[in-house]
Amino acid sequence: METVQAGVARPQWATLDVGAARCRIDLAHPHDLSIGFNFDGADPRWFDSPRPHSEPLASGAFVGLVRNGGSCNCSTLSLTPHCDGTHTESAGHITRERFDVRQVAPTRLLPALLLSVTPAVAGHGSESSRPPPLAGDLLITRTGLERAWPTTLPFAPEAVVVRTLPNPPSKRQRDYRAEPAPFLTLPAAQLLVERGIEHLVLDVPSADRAADGGLMTAHREFFGLPAGESARAALRRPQCTITELAYVGDEIADGAYLLGLQFPSLAGDALPSRPLLYPVQRA
Repeated sequence: METVQAGVARPQWATLDVGAARCRIDLAHPHDLSIGFNFDGADPRWFDSPRPHSEPLASGAFVGLVRNGGSCNCSTLSLTPHCDGTHTESAGHITRERFDVRQVAPTRLLPALLLSVTPAVAGHGSESSRPPPLAGDLLITRTGLERAWPTTLPFAPEAVVVRTLPNPPSKRQRDYRAEPAPFLTLPAAQLLVERGIEHLVLDVPSADRAADGGLMTAHREFFGLPAGESARAALRRPQCTITELAYVGDEIADGAYLLGLQFPSLAGDALPSRPLLYPVQRA
C-alpha cells in the first residue's frame, strides 16, 4: 500500500474478494455522504423536532467555554437523530420492543450500488403507496430504480445508495417542512427486498411520507414487518438498516462501491451516522 506523504493523501489500494470478484479498493479516498450535526442553525429540518443544540456545561464556578473564561470546552448536546442530519436506523424504529441499531449495523464493508433517480410526480404512473400519495407528491419508484440499475456489476450488491435528482448542494440545509421530500412507493421497496438489498441509504428524510397516518409502509416492507404488527419477533428482515438524510455529491459517479457505516456506540433505534463510499476497481 502507498502511504500519506507530505500531508497529501495518496491512493492506498487494498485487494480483496467481494463475492466472486477480486477488487481493488482505495482506502484513502472514500466519499463522505454524511450531513453533520453542526449545531449552528444550518442543519436540515424535518418534522417538528427542535433544532440540534449545543450548550456549554455550567457547574458552580465552572463554565465549559474557553472564550468565556473556562479552562476547557465541555458541552451538552441535544439532538433528534431521526430528524436533524444523516442517521442510520434499525427495525427498532417501528417495533414495540427496544432494538438498538448498533446490534445489527455491519462493521464490515458492504458491496454497494449508487443509483441516481429522478422522482416521478404522483398520478403520472401506476405506482402507489399506502396511503395513496397526494397530487404533486414526488415518488421514488420501482421503475426509476430499475431504469438506473446497471445490467452488469462486479458483484451482487447488499446495499443501495439512492441519489434523487435534481441534487443541489442546498439539500444539506433544506427545510423539508416547507419543501416536502420524495419517498418510496411500495413497489420500489418491494424491488429492494426482491434483489436482496439489506442496507439502504437515502438522501431524503424518510423512506415514507412525513404524514402517512402512521402506516410506515416502505419501512415495514423493507424490514419485513407485516401491517398491524409491532413485535420484534414478527420481523422477517431484522438484520437490515435504513440510512436517511445523506447527501451524495454530483462528483460521485453512479456504479459499484464498497459502503462503510460509521456511528457512535450509543443505544437507540437511530443514531447519527457517517456513510462512506469507497471506490473499487476490478483487480
